[in-house]
Amino acid sequence: MKKHFVIKLVGNRPTFPNDMTDDERVIMQAHSEYLKGKMKEGLVLIFGPVFDPKGVYGLGILTVDDEAQVHEIIANDPANVLGTYEVALMMAWISA
Repeated sequence: MKKHFVIKLVGNRPTFPNDMTDDERVIMQAHSEYLKGKMKEGLVLIFGPVFDPKGVYGLGILTVDDEAQVHEIIANDPANVLGTYEVALMMAWISA
């Protein structure tokens, strides 16, 4: 049975992504393409930025076999050098 996890990417500074450098923008584009690929594989259900007034962060919901698979996805994500990922198991009901 698949498990669901929430991943949250918090940037390495409070002003990110509003003041991204050109290099960071390239990394974030690669990040988006990487996660779109994981969507096609059926591992990522949804992802994107959350415009929280306290600070923007990235959020994704994954459906995987185990937590090790989540950490493998994060380890290979180009954006993991731009911030810190938080991971949490989620009890999920999905609409058919």
